[in-house]
Amino acid sequence: MSDVLDLAGVTVTRGRTVLLASVNWQVAAGERWVVLGANGAGKSTLLSIAAARLHPSRGEVRILGETLGRVDVFELRPRIGLASNALAQQVPGSEPVRDVVVTAAYGVTGRWNESYAEDDLARAAELLGQMGVGKLAARPYGTLSDGERKRVQIARALMTDPELLLLDEPAGGLDLGGREDLLRRLTGLIEDPAAPTAVLVTHHVEEIPAGVTHALLLRKGRVVAAGPVADVLTSEQLSVTFGLPLSVSRRAGRFYARAL
Repeated sequence: MSDVLDLAGVTVTRGRTVLLASVNWQVAAGERWVVLGANGAGKSTLLSIAAARLHPSRGEVRILGETLGRVDVFELRPRIGLASNALAQQVPGSEPVRDVVVTAAYGVTGRWNESYAEDDLARAAELLGQMGVGKLAARPYGTLSDGERKRVQIARALMTDPELLLLDEPAGGLDLGGREDLLRRLTGLIEDPAAPTAVLVTHHVEEIPAGVTHALLLRKGRVVAAGPVADVLTSEQLSVTFGLPLSVSRRAGRFYARAL
């Protein structure tokens, strides 16, 4: 399998602060990854690199066969589906939910006077239905709950039929019912062989959907471990990652952790 992501010696600094330090990471086609770490571990920075929205201070990044710094990122980004809080904040609150999704096909946030093809509108409606928010298509985006917005963001990320899907804390801030319903839908998505290679970022093992194949652990910008999920998400390695003794268990494909 070819590498969808290949990071070699990637370092990101801001002044004297090191956000990522010499990260080596490869993601092959068809894999489903979770990136775990405490707040400030570098997870969102890593996802911004993978989304071609941030260049490293040092190191080489290859995404979908292209090297950052040698490719037009505006041609690369439509091949990447991204759902993140930073991107969501660019969406006008008055934008109808249907338009939030369909504008992804044109690489913009915020519809002006464009006319969209019926096929694009139908695809947007299908994705909203898949994420359980089809009835909200005409609602202004700014009137939605946090959980509803996250579902719309994921539908938007899937709009271009991407080769790489990146989800930044998709279940963050949801109540128990909303989290479990979303994780059920994400499990169906990532277990679909036709779904794109996926990377999901979180800091709670309970928010990892069943079907994830690989895991990357970050602590203070450095890789603690990376590889098949059963080998990486152990009590010992998660204890190192979060800096406290943890007991990790797995039931029915889901992970659970508690402090010792």
